[in-house]
Amino acid sequence: MNTTPDTDHLAADTAMGAVTLLVGDLDAMTAYYRDAVTLRVLSAEGERVVLGRGTTPVVVLQHSPDLRHAAPRSAGLFHTAILFDSRAALAAAVYSVAVHAPGTFTGSSDHLVSQAFYFTDPEENGVELYWDRDRTQWSWTHGRVEMDTIFLDPNEFLRENLTEEAIEEPVIGDASVGHVHLSVGDVASAREFYVDRLGFDTTAELGASALFVSAGGYHHHMAMNTWNSRGAGRRMPALGLGRVDIVLPASDDLGSVAERMAHFRVAVRDDGQTLSFEDPWANAIRLTTR
Repeated sequence: MNTTPDTDHLAADTAMGAVTLLVGDLDAMTAYYRDAVTLRVLSAEGERVVLGRGTTPVVVLQHSPDLRHAAPRSAGLFHTAILFDSRAALAAAVYSVAVHAPGTFTGSSDHLVSQAFYFTDPEENGVELYWDRDRTQWSWTHGRVEMDTIFLDPNEFLRENLTEEAIEEPVIGDASVGHVHLSVGDVASAREFYVDRLGFDTTAELGASALFVSAGGYHHHMAMNTWNSRGAGRRMPALGLGRVDIVLPASDDLGSVAERMAHFRVAVRDDGQTLSFEDPWANAIRLTTR
């Protein structure tokens, strides 16, 4: 049996960490993710608020009042996708947003692997709230997972999954960042960076407009599309995405990525515990370990 570590791919147990957002109105953004999305405030120190569930950070809000919104069609965040561990927990969060911020709902879909609801936070950052079907129900063909976009009736979903208890106390179960979707300038460069260099595996593609990648056979930990940003160059400092965190199982996995990035001459900041670098559009990525 071959026990040689696979140093060309991210470890199978790789997961997404918190997404940092640079925000103009810290109070309003904290209220949205706490009161509507149903995350808990894990810490609030000065200009920085961390929200999540249990001990798992999901969103980090960094007050950056000197910044302005990015220009239209810029690269950056498409959405932060928050994964709930049950339909009941997802229904509770969706109902909470409907009550506290009804104007932020933008749509809902059944993706075969998951059921998802989409929103836009007060500073125009995309937010997805979703639940995964069991992996045994996912369909794969030639290394690609079958996903679709089928209308999901939000009222029917709530009728089937929302409980009276959840209306009173909507914080149910665990939640984490399931995946992060970016707006990029072109898919070919995204594939070269996130697959060939960083080490994700391609799981799905939509021609030249979108790419889905993961580690360990997940449907996708990250996605990149050009739907609103085709041809975009490097980002200028702006409100919105501050950083994407990716969590690796062990320090050896971090070392493998560091070696791979050095091979491809990607500029990396390595403090011995984290690796930080930028993708071709100046989206900041940080790798840590558990």
